Amino acid sequence: MAINFKTEHVHTLGELLDKVTPVAPDPTTGRRRDSGVYRGVPVIAPLLTSLDRLGGLAPPHTKRDLEEHLFRNFVRYSRPYLATPVGDWELLVMAQHHGLPTRLLDWTYSPLVAAHFATLGVVPGQDAVVWRLDWQRIHERFGLPSLALTIQDLETSFGAEQPFTPWALFAQAADDPAFACMLEPPSLNARIVGQFAVFTLCSDTTQSLDRFLAGHDLADALTRFVFPTAAIAHVRDQLDLAGIDERRIFADLDGVAEQLRRYYS
Repeated sequence: MAINFKTEHVHTLGELLDKVTPVAPDPTTGRRRDSGVYRGVPVIAPLLTSLDRLGGLAPPHTKRDLEEHLFRNFVRYSRPYLATPVGDWELLVMAQHHGLPTRLLDWTYSPLVAAHFATLGVVPGQDAVVWRLDWQRIHERFGLPSLALTIQDLETSFGAEQPFTPWALFAQAADDPAFACMLEPPSLNARIVGQFAVFTLCSDTTQSLDRFLAGHDLADALTRFVFPTAAIAHVRDQLDLAGIDERRIFADLDGVAEQLRRYYS
């Protein structure tokens, strides 16, 4: 069954920024700052994690039972590359960052960074989308703090006598209480900082995040800002003018080379 998310079409970066900027200033701070987070993708599609996509999309979720095996082997083989020991949640963030399929889903505090990812690798003839997530609504729904969770918060937020760990999450039964939350990672490297990166974490690996939220009366926590295919090249040029490109977002030699390759293509 299709889910009717709030959808708005935008044709320029200016329109996107106008849409997400609060009309009135915050009564406490006097600032017009949006509290949402954003995810940019080059096609309108469900919010699937890399774990959801493992094994293909027809259908997705076919290899979700391998999650613990994937992470166990990452723990095993990553040790030679770690300068100092790290905790399991931090290691899960590192695994996601380096491309291991996990249940974490990437978001950013910056709508411009999201627009960058939305306008890369565009499928010809397809619209691109920037999702906005009102994560505070989600935290309120699941009885979580109004602040984004740090790794230390995550370990203590779910009522167990022992610290909550990824292993405890993997072992949850289908009838255990469901939840979704936003996780603010430590600044492990310049890419996480440059991308204003955050993650969502969901207890359910049988469905996409958007469908999970809709099933918990939280469909209104998501908004889709759609760039029609005819506007994407214009938006991409605006991003380059604003300095939102691979050289800034991937702050290393790979980013420099990729920005130059795309810019001069």
